[in-house]
Amino acid sequence: MQHVIIGAGPAGVIAAETLRKLDSAAGITIVADEPEPPYSRMAIPYYLVGNIDEAGTYLRKSPGHYDTLGIDVVQDRVDAVAGAERKLTLASGGTLAYDKLLIATGSRPLAPPIAGIDLPGVHPCWTLEDARHIIALAQPGAKVVLMGAGFIGSIILEALAGRGVDLTVLEADDRMVPRMMDQFAGGLLKSWCGDKGVSVLTSTRATGIESASGSHALNVALDSGGNLPADLVIRATGVAPNSALVDGTSVQVEQGILVDEYLQSADPDIFAAGDVAQGKDFSTGEYSVQAVQPTAADHGRIAATNMVRERALMHQGSVNMNVLDTLGLISCSFGLWQGVDGGDSAELADADRFRYMRLQFSDDVLVGANAVGLTQHVGVLRGLIQTRVHLGKWKERLKRDPTGVMAAYLGATQS
Repeated sequence: MQHVIIGAGPAGVIAAETLRKLDSAAGITIVADEPEPPYSRMAIPYYLVGNIDEAGTYLRKSPGHYDTLGIDVVQDRVDAVAGAERKLTLASGGTLAYDKLLIATGSRPLAPPIAGIDLPGVHPCWTLEDARHIIALAQPGAKVVLMGAGFIGSIILEALAGRGVDLTVLEADDRMVPRMMDQFAGGLLKSWCGDKGVSVLTSTRATGIESASGSHALNVALDSGGNLPADLVIRATGVAPNSALVDGTSVQVEQGILVDEYLQSADPDIFAAGDVAQGKDFSTGEYSVQAVQPTAADHGRIAATNMVRERALMHQGSVNMNVLDTLGLISCSFGLWQGVDGGDSAELADADRFRYMRLQFSDDVLVGANAVGLTQHVGVLRGLIQTRVHLGKWKERLKRDPTGVMAAYLGATQS
């Protein structure tokens, strides 16, 4: 049996290791399109700020890890998938046959359609190669413009601030992390950043980037009419799944590669995992792309199991969750944090102390939550949502004091 995995991120690596545990004799190949050992993109900010070196980003630190497990890591790019022939065409000119294929190609950063986005000194922050360019330019005191204050942008913000740059962040929406935080919570993060010396301009877009002849290499034009000088511009303006390689096959693509509860595509020999997969959402039961590392890890393990043991392990759905550290202020969102039709909510808001919590209910079940500055509640919030505990009388107590989630969890589960 020949298993091939396209993609060397967490989903791909965990899948390969799971395959080896379940089948000691199978051929297992990871095809990686970067000239690096398999690494975690989520570790790049730690590399940027100097907390780790490049090797610290590697998913597995032991020398010879993949060789020891009999996993071949091929550094090449897949140009096409021939599903009917169960064969891959490689950019190097060769082909690779498979019995079962896992597509774990992740996503790619999107560039806004503005003039100058390809100028030298304008970079995404997505690969180790990107990080090397950023480190060279993001020296202490350098003027840096970061386009995007979503989840990825806010992680990059943290690392850039740690490098001592003069940082301005542009966010087109009216608040930071708009897909994770409501208006109040996003406003708290913006105020916190301002207090820490990072300027965040919300409801603001860059309309163009030009080379400059003065003391700074670039000039960023804003839709407000102003301009920002910059030594470095980083774009963090969204991502899209890398699904194009299945064009022309029977694999169905909507937002990402559409998979069933076994992570299997419309082609029974092709599975998908991680950011490229459109999998089941725990809260809604619908299928969507959930580009977070815990989902990628889950997908990799489940897909690999089903590649070896047909339809043996069902994916119950991923809980939408994000935990973010913004210059020391922890925020999180879980599940249906925007609420549901017919539901109600409970809220605690203390802007002066940067503390906020908003709970969302459907009947007496917690279905979503936002929190800022209340790190002790992160685990129990996820647990309450994922277990769908009926809170009974504890719901009314939470409406009076949302911070009592631990007592509510213990009371509801032990009664």
